[in-house]
Amino acid sequence: MAEWRSLDSRLLLAALTLVCLVPFCGKAFHIDDTLFVWAAQHIAQHPLDPYGFSVVWYWTKMPMAEVTQNPPAAAYYMAGIGKVAGWSEVAMHLAFLIPALVVILGTYHLARRFTERPLLAAAATLLTPGFLVSSTNVMCDTPMLAAWILATIFWLDGLDCGKPWLLALSSVMMAFCALTKYFGIALIPLLLVYSFSKKRRAGRCILFFLVPGLVLAGYQHWTSVLYGKGLLSQAAEYSSDHKATGIALAGKVVLGLSFAGGCALPVFTFIPVVWSRRNIFLGSLVAGAIGLWCEAEPLRSTLQISHDFHSALQLSLFIAGGISLFSLAFSDFRKYRDADSGFLGLWIVGTFAFAAFVNWTVNARSLLPLIPAAGILLARRVDGVVVLTRRALALRLIAPLAAAGVISIWVAEADATLANSARLAAQYARDRAGTDAANVSFEGHWGFQYYMERLGFRPVDFASYRVATGQVIVIPENNCNTESIPTKFIESHSSFSFDTNTGVTTTGDSMGAGFYTDVFGPMPFAFGPVPAERYTIFRLRGSGLLDPDGGK
Repeated sequence: MAEWRSLDSRLLLAALTLVCLVPFCGKAFHIDDTLFVWAAQHIAQHPLDPYGFSVVWYWTKMPMAEVTQNPPAAAYYMAGIGKVAGWSEVAMHLAFLIPALVVILGTYHLARRFTERPLLAAAATLLTPGFLVSSTNVMCDTPMLAAWILATIFWLDGLDCGKPWLLALSSVMMAFCALTKYFGIALIPLLLVYSFSKKRRAGRCILFFLVPGLVLAGYQHWTSVLYGKGLLSQAAEYSSDHKATGIALAGKVVLGLSFAGGCALPVFTFIPVVWSRRNIFLGSLVAGAIGLWCEAEPLRSTLQISHDFHSALQLSLFIAGGISLFSLAFSDFRKYRDADSGFLGLWIVGTFAFAAFVNWTVNARSLLPLIPAAGILLARRVDGVVVLTRRALALRLIAPLAAAGVISIWVAEADATLANSARLAAQYARDRAGTDAANVSFEGHWGFQYYMERLGFRPVDFASYRVATGQVIVIPENNCNTESIPTKFIESHSSFSFDTNTGVTTTGDSMGAGFYTDVFGPMPFAFGPVPAERYTIFRLRGSGLLDPDGGK
């Protein structure tokens, strides 16, 4: 019976994952998807030189090796898919269903050692905005998390049964994890600390940690030979050089709590289930006080917070979710004080610390790795405090999980609508601005750049773009690295827009939503009337260099 239940749970989770993600297989390439697709297409032709080409991603043409801050494992995976199935959005999204399934089914397997309710832990991982939105993109985040989960499973199982081949397999997956996204390196000290805590001594298993270390050293040397500088150290320097200035430690904590609470949404929707009324009251006071404090200058301006009750309330709710997450980790460790509770707590704290204090920006992608740990901690908390009858099951567990799922799918749909609008905008720009690629350029990047370049249009290179009468530039309003055009060069302009008012958005500074970067606001997503995606077509006159200073 137990085996049947386990198989039944896995089938249910696999089906639910597919139901949630398959409808998004036609989603347009979005945000940094563009960089990964370009790298994959280049790898398909030059497999030993993943970043040996140049792009205009900021203000001028730069080597891809300097632009990208991610290792190439995900792009190699995409290159293999592209060679076989083509480069369409559907082909890529279908391929990325595999790592998404690995994450959810792997979380279920991993959770079985920590909780009596592994199904709840895996479902609480799936039905989150952080996981669903990330898994409807084709960036490195979900593949990295899949490798993270597999490496963890192999290592913990290998320690338990004393099988070196499992430890060796885990060490290979650790290396693959780090070469998919650099944050994967954090798994090495996490598993090392767990091993010492579990075994209370350094055994031969510690030698297996040399494998990812040697692989990363080889990668650093290889990319140094190829590009003149090791890309591992370059990514560390980039994060240090581009971190937001002027944000105090307290502000970074606020951003981290907001993004963690919003991305791991079940830790918020389950608050009435897992916490007492007293704890809820105290937590609400703290979250509300932080929300009101954020409305005060200069923190409000620094964190891009809108001065209205609606935004402050949303921010406070997300912060409440973040507080609940850390309370789960703290109460779990205080109760058990063992290697397992320490492992889960360090998993949460380490990911949070990187996202809030080390990474160049706070975003949902950086916090994605803590979501499985949050689901497991939530299930462990339910084990200890919730006594259920069958009649109470729906109200106490299914209802908050369903609420989180509905909101998460809503957010994923809003993000897909935003992505698809950029694809439509490129086609509309071609119809409005003309098909003469020599005369039509554009500003802005992300998915809009991918589709504009696919139509043959070229991005504005501010270091070399010379204005000539009759030229056209298309500029998106809700994008990055755009510059205004001097009035003296503008002959006429016209605008067009696309309705993206789904009631919630992941990207928009007017609403404080910054799922992909806190530059757009202090929340991973925001509810309310969403402004239309607006584009302006400028027809130019005169002659001269558009911006001799490089647009900066």
